[in-house]
Amino acid sequence: MRIKGNMNKKSIMIVGIIMGILVFAGCDIDIRPAPGPMIKGEPGYDVIVVGGEPEGVAAALSSARNGLKTLLIEDDYALGGLMTLGQLNFLDMNHGPNDELLTRGIFEEFYKDMGNAFDIEEAKMYFLNEVKKEKNITLLLNTKVLEPLKEEDKVIGVKVVNDVKDEEKKEYLGLRVIDATVDADFAAMSGVPYTIGGEDYGEKDLLMGVTLVFEVSGVNWDGVVRYLKHEDDDPDSGAGRVNAWGYGKEAMEYKPQDKMMRFRGPNMALQKNGNVLINALLIFGVDSLDPLSRDEGIERGKKEIPYIIKFMQQKFPGFEKAAFAGTAEQLYVRETRHIQGEYRLTITDVLENRDHWDKIGFGSYPVDVQPTNPSNYGNVIGNPDKYSIPFRCLVPQKVDNLLVVGRSASYNSLPHGSARVIPVGMVTGEAAGVACLYSIQEDISFREMTKAREAVEWVQNRLKKQGAYLDDYIPIRPVVMDHWAYPGVVTTRELGLIEGGYNNTYRLERTINKWNLENKLNKVIRVAHERNSQVELRRVEIPETVTRKDMLICVVQGLTGEKLNFIQAKNILQEKNILTDDLESHIENWDDTPQFADMLVLLANLYEQLVG
Repeated sequence: MRIKGNMNKKSIMIVGIIMGILVFAGCDIDIRPAPGPMIKGEPGYDVIVVGGEPEGVAAALSSARNGLKTLLIEDDYALGGLMTLGQLNFLDMNHGPNDELLTRGIFEEFYKDMGNAFDIEEAKMYFLNEVKKEKNITLLLNTKVLEPLKEEDKVIGVKVVNDVKDEEKKEYLGLRVIDATVDADFAAMSGVPYTIGGEDYGEKDLLMGVTLVFEVSGVNWDGVVRYLKHEDDDPDSGAGRVNAWGYGKEAMEYKPQDKMMRFRGPNMALQKNGNVLINALLIFGVDSLDPLSRDEGIERGKKEIPYIIKFMQQKFPGFEKAAFAGTAEQLYVRETRHIQGEYRLTITDVLENRDHWDKIGFGSYPVDVQPTNPSNYGNVIGNPDKYSIPFRCLVPQKVDNLLVVGRSASYNSLPHGSARVIPVGMVTGEAAGVACLYSIQEDISFREMTKAREAVEWVQNRLKKQGAYLDDYIPIRPVVMDHWAYPGVVTTRELGLIEGGYNNTYRLERTINKWNLENKLNKVIRVAHERNSQVELRRVEIPETVTRKDMLICVVQGLTGEKLNFIQAKNILQEKNILTDDLESHIENWDDTPQFADMLVLLANLYEQLVG
């Protein structure tokens, strides 16, 4: 006897009566999951999930709980990926303006059971047990996906090999596939277009540093908590029962042996064995898409850690007797690929707190761009109250039957600084599982679903029944949106040229200096050249002291290559509508030093003119 999902109360009552009769009669009851579909005359799966990251586990659980025969493939020996093998066990939470938890459903189940700072070994067992509970999930560990199986532009399955058993290559067919790998590896193999790092805003080689989490023993946790909660005067320090953060000022004093590293104020989490996990070591120069480079990064980190621990013994109260206990098996990689989907989340979506009609989840974490090399400290582009994640961001261009979840979904690089966090990723995984059910039942492609309001509403309602949080809301309007120069902020922020920090304060009335204009003007020209080959690549030198007249002369020099006088430059910019009437109305004295407001608007207008 087989029990399928989506039964009404009357059906459940009838099944209950039948089961009771069978039990009374002494019959064995075989409650089995539904068989998978027949594909090309062979048994297959409704859904194949590639990647056992937390996002992949959420996708598989969601699919299986909705009655779909699901295959979950992980290339390592344990589930949980970054949470377990990468030991990132201090999560970046997402709460709304009223402190409500935004990432509910399957993530909330984990959060209630395990907390925000959890024991690594317990988390491994948690993920494994949750998967094993579901009769509709077949789990393959230590199994590497070699390539997708495709028919024209449709993914129809995967070819794999088990690295431990050294078995022959096997093929598994599936009606739908969810890519939950951290780097969208399967999507890339399938031919999905993508960008890397900051390529979308003109910084392809700009990748956030990776982290090697390490473990120390001998820490006086009570001493750590006492210092960070009561003795440290840093408002950014704090501690709880099993988690702590701080020592930022102390960490600044550390001088790394490897000049391509940085030690920052750590996030710390107490383990059940008494050891403490440290998330603080930034490693630069790692190509995270190259396995050899990743391995090299881990070895570099292991060489540096003894020096760090010695420093902590001397500078961090509570760490006087700390000793090295091990490192994570994997690097914490923050950014690689960003797929091109039916929609790409923008920094304006995030920082204007936009609500999308096809939302499948929310985020609110600050747009935290970590350092990209030892010479910078990263920045916070802004701090949203609450924004929605469109379903379209999970649907890749050019390839059908495929969804991509997690940090490599269709987000621009800057908003990815917020949307990349694991709780949001698990929300996208759960939504993908539900979307597969509708797509299969209605025989409709994911791409068609992105244009069908009734399809998305069905997915949204199903997610709500599973405990997801998807309430409609009126976006909170940031104050900066009412500033006359806001259109310039929007364009230049999309290019990574301005940030508002945790308080969304852009200080648009402050005066600029030579470097503000030189760096931003030359980047505008460079990016415009990359996007429009007819734009000539030039570099403009800015005088040491710069007036508004100088600014116009320099902008025209970048535009035409000619260094004209102020009147000539002004006329050209007016003719091309770069110096607009509105911008001129906010300029009282051309001999004054420009403010950020008029510089940003002028550069934004220049960029729009160059790229057409």
